[in-house]
Amino acid sequence: MSKEIKHTTEERSLFGKSNYQLMLAGVVLIVIGFLLMMGGGGDDPTRFDPKEVYSFRRITLAPIVILLGLVVEIFAIMRKPKQ
Repeated sequence: MSKEIKHTTEERSLFGKSNYQLMLAGVVLIVIGFLLMMGGGGDDPTRFDPKEVYSFRRITLAPIVILLGLVVEIFAIMRKPKQ
């Protein structure tokens, strides 16, 4: 008496398509934040321009965009994929 046991293996991804899209959006936000933080190279390396270094874009806007990207990443990972 030989019984054949049929195993049904469903290929289930850990994340759904919308999760991956949100992860990609989070990575894009993080990259944009770092790009906003870049720059400011002056023409004269001996001169320090505090207006360039301590601008609103670098000190406030860029870190907020990076943190927003990290929040999107956490949300994308924690979100339960739709069946």
